[in-house]
Parts: sequence; structure tokens; C-alpha cells
Amino acid sequence: MHLLPANITLTQAEESLVGRTGREQRLRVALDKVIDDYDWILVDCPPTLGILTVGALSAAQRVLIPLQAETLSHRGVGQLLDTIHDVRKFINPKLEILGVLPTMYDGRTKHAQNVLDAIHETYDLPVLMPPIPKTIRFAEAPAIGRSVLSTARTSKGADAYRQIAAGLVAASSKRARSDIG
Repeated sequence: MHLLPANITLTQAEESLVGRTGREQRLRVALDKVIDDYDWILVDCPPTLGILTVGALSAAQRVLIPLQAETLSHRGVGQLLDTIHDVRKFINPKLEILGVLPTMYDGRTKHAQNVLDAIHETYDLPVLMPPIPKTIRFAEAPAIGRSVLSTARTSKGADAYRQIAAGLVAASSKRARSDIG
């Protein structure tokens, strides 16, 4: 496994791409050189719909939409889906939406469940389960430069992420078998 974390220079990269030809294709071209070396390549995008996000969507086969289970985040899904529609139309027609991954989910509130119901009803998107619960463990882990999977392995949040990962791997394996047959 390789991890390439972002830092402040990513902002400079986006600025330098603004006037460049083929800016939406640059990440895809770079990944094409190493794609056969990995089973999975995950690209975490900034919470904006700028050049970096469009470039990631252009390079991707599938997109997973993380969503804080709050009203303002819900409103942003519509804008992201508009961008995905445009990317499919003009750049990457095979881009598939895996679904919405609810994060910072507070199961004690009716509001959080209402947001998930609204996402499913409004956009007809699958909502991956289990939702990732809101927990202080997610704030503590980066403070010491580690993953919640290493600092709080048995926490509900870490367990939820493991369940989501297992489900995605199983779905990917099933998809690969059906592509062969």
C-alpha cells in the first residue's frame, strides 16, 4: 500500500492547472502509467468542485460520495451530481456512482436519518451501510498523525469503516467475476 497525502502545495497545483491544456485529463494520464500495479487506487478529493475534483472524476471508474449526515451537506450532493453528469457527458462516460457513504452520523437524532432518507428519495442513490458514526476518535487520530484504524481499532467508527471496505471489496470482486463471464 502506498499513501500520498495532500499538503498546501495541492492548492498551488490547482492554480497552475487553470490555464493548462488537458487539465482535466492530467491525473488520468499519470495514473494510466501505474494502474496495473494496484488493485485499488483511491483519490480523496477536496470538498470543492474545482479542477482537481473534475480531474479525479475524469480518471475514476467509480465514485463514492461521502456525506456528512447534515442538511447543508445534503444540498451539496445535487451540485456534485451535476458535475458528475457533465464529466460523464464530456469526458468519462463510464463513470459509475457507487453510492453515498454517510459520515459523522449521529444515530440518536431523527435529523440524521431524515437526511439519509432524503438523499435516497431525492437522488435515487444507494446509501452504503453502516453509516460512519460521529465520534471523537476521528478527531484524535490525525492529531497524532495516525489513522483511527491504528489508534482506536475497536471503536465503532473503525469497525464501520472496515465493514464498508469489506462490502466494497466484495462488490468489486463480484463485478470483476461478472465482467469475465
